[in-house]
Amino acid sequence: MKTRITELFGIEHPIIQGGMHYVGFAEMAAAVSNAGGLGIITGLTQRSPEDLAKEIARCREMTDKPFGVNLTFLPMVNTPDYPGYIKAIIEGGVKAVETAGNNPAKWLPVLKEHGIKVIHKCTSVRHSLKAESIGCDAVSVDGFECGGHPGEDDVPNFILLPAAADRLKIPFVASGGMADGRSLVAALSMGAEGINMGTRFIATTEAPVHQNVKDAIVAATELDTRLVMRPLRNTERVLTNPAVERLLEKERTLGSAIKFEDIIEEVAGVYPKIMKDGTMEAGAWSCGMVVGLIHDIPTCKELIDRIMAEADAIIRSRLAGMAA
Repeated sequence: MKTRITELFGIEHPIIQGGMHYVGFAEMAAAVSNAGGLGIITGLTQRSPEDLAKEIARCREMTDKPFGVNLTFLPMVNTPDYPGYIKAIIEGGVKAVETAGNNPAKWLPVLKEHGIKVIHKCTSVRHSLKAESIGCDAVSVDGFECGGHPGEDDVPNFILLPAAADRLKIPFVASGGMADGRSLVAALSMGAEGINMGTRFIATTEAPVHQNVKDAIVAATELDTRLVMRPLRNTERVLTNPAVERLLEKERTLGSAIKFEDIIEEVAGVYPKIMKDGTMEAGAWSCGMVVGLIHDIPTCKELIDRIMAEADAIIRSRLAGMAA
């Protein structure tokens, strides 16, 4: 399948694996890229630019296909060494960067100078248009269904995608609720040029996370995610567990007086405990409503091949038959 996204990133299939904390290691990125998609290493999971450089080199040993690096720009007490991370990306020969969080305008000139294509993650049409205006090559339009941070507008992809298509000139992919060939065809029909999947890729053989995490995703339904940190205007969609329900009770009790310090036990330092150790009740971790569509743990190649076969069958048989 050829779209503006496959052309932009030099990939076979219009499927991107989004950056995910403590999931987007070299093994994950290489498996997706080898299967014809665009794998992504999560930059800030690596503790230093030197560690990222090593992870990029490790990924190069596993694939000769294009892969990218995610860089999330967020206000932090201890600001990451962004110039160092970008230097590691450039010197590693990476040609695709997924940016997220704050406006990446400051970093675009140096990335562009080295021929790196930038796709920025956006949760609204206005943010997508801003990304286009500052020179991003593409955007990942994140609907309310998505795992992680869906923004504060609560617009689902059935509305957000066609609204973005009406106004954007650069290509975009659909993110949030994407899992199979039906997702891909629906996204294409609404103007997207591909899909970005996070939660679905965690439940694959190659995902470098504890088996407990994969099993939890397969066991969950579309009713098992929760929105946390809404009172702090830092909304995150997570998979429910006792720690998440405890966090929500604190939000209900403290109301508008709640501070980050009140929930730090449920959100700080959680990812290594869950993703590496499999301690599933350690705290809140990002997960999309799409868990309701995930029922197995295939290899990345099996998953991507299946998505493309399903999409082809829907387009050529079901939809074409309806048009006859």
